[in-house]
Amino acid sequence: MKFLPHRYPFLLVDKVIECIPGERLVAIKNVSYNEPYFQGHFPDQPIMPGVLIMEALAQATGLLASESAPEALGEKEMIYYLVGLDKARFKRPVSPGDQLRLEVKYLRHKRNIWAFSCQADVDGEFVASAEIMCAAAEREV
Repeated sequence: MKFLPHRYPFLLVDKVIECIPGERLVAIKNVSYNEPYFQGHFPDQPIMPGVLIMEALAQATGLLASESAPEALGEKEMIYYLVGLDKARFKRPVSPGDQLRLEVKYLRHKRNIWAFSCQADVDGEFVASAEIMCAAAEREV
């Protein structure tokens, strides 16, 4: 996770299970009962907030962009910021104990803006999807 600046409690990618630079990345987020957001969303029926599912997908796009960008081979350390989210759709709630599978596919990039097709599922069941854009910037060290 060296390419992500996020840390607990906002690191929402636990493990990358497949990465083909310039093509796709598959990662997982194990959703535990101890997630801090479950205290308020919702105490009697905890579900992962949709915005955090989108954030998990956005973090996965940052990982794929980091592995795919020419800068990844150079000396510059880059960071990728979420700059756009289109066509977001949600179908199924994510509950404690679920393993959220995050799949992001490279669509295109122009200069420092990258676009990805993203989907999340649990046990093969569609959870959410979106087209996510991120922008590259040099990381301040």
